Amino acid sequence: MTSSSATSPQPNQPPQPNLAFRQLRGRRSPAEFAAAVRRAAREIGERVSCDARYIGRVEAGEIRCPNYAYERVFLHMFPGRTLTDLGFAPRSSVRGRGRGARTDEDTPPVHSMSPAQSASETRGAGEPYDTQDPYDTHINYEESDVLRRAFMTGGGATVAAASLGPFGLALDASAAERPVRRPGASEAGALEEAVRRIRLLDDRHGADGLYRRAAGPLRAAYALLDAGATRQATADRLHSGAGELAISVGWLAHDSGRFDDARSHYAEALATARMTGDPALEAHAFCNTAFLARDAGRPREAVRAAQAAQRIAHPLGSARLMSLLALREAGGWAGLADRTGCAQALTRAHALYERGASDADPEWMSFYGEAELEALEAQCWSTLGDWTRAARHARRAAHLQDPHFTRNIALYTAELADDLARGGRPDEAAAAGMRVLDLLDEVQSSRIQAMLAGTARVLLPHRRASGVSEFLERHASLPRSV
Repeated sequence: MTSSSATSPQPNQPPQPNLAFRQLRGRRSPAEFAAAVRRAAREIGERVSCDARYIGRVEAGEIRCPNYAYERVFLHMFPGRTLTDLGFAPRSSVRGRGRGARTDEDTPPVHSMSPAQSASETRGAGEPYDTQDPYDTHINYEESDVLRRAFMTGGGATVAAASLGPFGLALDASAAERPVRRPGASEAGALEEAVRRIRLLDDRHGADGLYRRAAGPLRAAYALLDAGATRQATADRLHSGAGELAISVGWLAHDSGRFDDARSHYAEALATARMTGDPALEAHAFCNTAFLARDAGRPREAVRAAQAAQRIAHPLGSARLMSLLALREAGGWAGLADRTGCAQALTRAHALYERGASDADPEWMSFYGEAELEALEAQCWSTLGDWTRAARHARRAAHLQDPHFTRNIALYTAELADDLARGGRPDEAAAAGMRVLDLLDEVQSSRIQAMLAGTARVLLPHRRASGVSEFLERHASLPRSV
């Protein structure tokens, strides 16, 4: 196989604005155009988390060539045009490794950075080649580096190693004895990408298989903070990324039933936010703390944490964030059996949600849509013992959920099954439970398994109802998690 003659771009070459792409946007704002990109992606079965920042990076020339998922979407939006017509550079000229550049059929080349490159932060967010979108699950080795290949082909089993690859840190015992170079923008970008990967894998597969392996990336992130960045902008990105990663790892612990570990990780994120004066990170940490407190049987703490998050988040200008935080507060009131307080918080949550999305919505809230709102309301009514109302909202949640979020579909359907069982509708409960069992090959979540176990106990006296015996037998045959 011959080598490609294409050369890599010069690292010091300033990015050239993509005027062709800007012209195609027309009078639409970057946020409006990003929404159009997401709609076009759904039309062809793709999933991209395009936002105004991504459009800005393309137009500024920082992304000289999109990944394959975005390429498919853009060519769908503008039929008859090529990437060159859209103002992008040929893929081979950006990466310097087209199809002909592969010398090893099995192992993609590993990126290595010279000291000069690692010391320079002038490239910043200007990675010339768009890295894999967090919702693109297509495997394409022609554009794959170590991080992407490990995440997409190895799944949860390789999260830690894959996340650490771009950091230049090792997992072996001698790693702590070796000096860590001062991190730059590329390390900050890799850290942000690791957070996205973990969230994606959790959305698709659940937390149980990910948590233990996610500790490595978190240690690496805080090692980067200790090493110290040379520029304040990079230091801010590293602190924010490390805090978000701590929250993501905390959520994996939370969802897999390790509440003490989750509390520790959330507290770490909260401390990071306060040290750096990052209100967005602080609001996120309090949001998850409220959710954990509710699940751990501390409803008053849940209310207080949710209210603290709302005070901090209010100046950030995101109505959707405030809506989610109101739902966290509602969950706490439900745990306190305060129906009035719960209903008032739910009313606020719906009103805030109806204000719509905005550029101020944080990236981590990609999961929060109408389906999640319905599911969280269902949980409130379930806690209050209103099984009929809970089942109605849980059914809507499962119906509205994007099919890419397999874990959430399983969660919402498990909630529905439990509400139906406790509401005296065992045949419908068994049918919903069977749908959850069908998803457990893809999803590993202690939360969902615990919910199914509770549903099975409620259904035991109703073995003769249609479908119940089959559900109970199949549930009993499940392998028990260690």
